[in-house]
Amino acid sequence: MGINYNQEVDAKFEANLVRQGNVKIGITRKTHFKVECFDEDGNLKWADEFYNLVVNAGLDDSLDKHLKGSSYTAAWYVGLTDGTPTFAAGDIMSSHAGWVEDQNYDEATREALVLGAVSGQSVNNSASKASFTMSATTTVGGAFITTGSAKGGTTGVLYGGGAFTGGDRSVVDNDIINVTATFTAAAS
Repeated sequence: MGINYNQEVDAKFEANLVRQGNVKIGITRKTHFKVECFDEDGNLKWADEFYNLVVNAGLDDSLDKHLKGSSYTAAWYVGLTDGTPTFAAGDIMSSHAGWVEDQNYDEATREALVLGAVSGQSVNNSASKASFTMSATTTVGGAFITTGSAKGGTTGVLYGGGAFTGGDRSVVDNDIINVTATFTAAAS
């Protein structure tokens, strides 16, 4: 029996592309602050936890340094705010109408943010908390992160900041405020 080369072959190929509406692929960044206040004898007076707003300048800086490949420095600092801070996406270090830095602490500069190893899309400074020794009776309302070390300085990149969820907190001379910042990134 031979092969019939004149036989017609009917083949039909079909492909379908299904697209779900409004599929977003991206990244979500969060900064979680844990702030603890101890009296001069080491007794815990209060603690608060909150998330920070990553402002536009912080997002732009991250894109510039990590994706575009601009020169990069890992020098970041933690600062404190006075009472009732309101952070806005457009805030920058030289212009932030919703909050004022609280400079009532003994340290000569803002506290360095010393981060540990990155693991599981998270990094924090829990092994080296930013620690402030308060120098006066004052009201503290939140914290922020910047590239500028100068206490009260208006230069550098503002990464973001946030307000205490429990409201403003009173501190007195020689109270110690420890700030732990945990940064996370997740696919969204």
